[in-house]
Amino acid sequence: MKKEATTEATTVEEAIDAALEELGVQQDAVDYEVLEEPGKKLFGMGATRSARDRVWIKDDYLHEIESARQAARDILDVVEEPEPFEATARLGESLPPETPELSDEELDKVADEAVSVIHSILGFFGVSASIEEYEGDEGEIILDIVGGECATLIGRHGRTLDAIQALVSAITNRRLGFRYPVVVDVEGYRHRRKSKLEDIARRSADRAARQGIPVHLRPMTAYERRIVHVALRDDRRVMTESEGEEPYRQVVVIPR
Repeated sequence: MKKEATTEATTVEEAIDAALEELGVQQDAVDYEVLEEPGKKLFGMGATRSARDRVWIKDDYLHEIESARQAARDILDVVEEPEPFEATARLGESLPPETPELSDEELDKVADEAVSVIHSILGFFGVSASIEEYEGDEGEIILDIVGGECATLIGRHGRTLDAIQALVSAITNRRLGFRYPVVVDVEGYRHRRKSKLEDIARRSADRAARQGIPVHLRPMTAYERRIVHVALRDDRRVMTESEGEEPYRQVVVIPR
């Protein structure tokens, strides 16, 4: 993980934004130093000087990342794994790239396994809560954790919830032997976030179409990227694609 970046841009703020994109974090995770202010060059016949910033990730944020990784390792070591569920033959032994067609019985099994994993994780947080199940717009299983001290499960900017999502997906997929989209939410947080992401997607499409340049969004989770892709898939002005490696993978909105 890259911890520091030095960038140049027209303004200090644009240079910081470029560094955040390079480091793959949000602004609250960094400190910065302005190495050079923008302005007119002394003998440049009106030429302008770019802003130059040094941006680095805060030590406490790096510690937070390592703590989350350690917690993930601990949970993976402790959560009991039963024998893999035998799905129907049409799913095969490999993990298919597309969502498989499942029977109601198989869908119940997916949900039951994911709920079991969530309860195991909640135990590490000392949280007692209920889990409500419903189907999403794209056929995914949504498991909403409600009641109890749920705020701690979301974390700053949803980072804790993202970590829980990654753990639940990884463990559930490994137990079942195939992938099926399961979304973990906490008291509707992701639903509210979905509306904001759809707004960001539309504004990014407007900008890409207006300026004729690709617009790179901040790094997002797979669930967030999917929201952006779906929000813009019928917009004839633009196309979207994901680039980069996890956890810094991001959506690019490209004018047609």
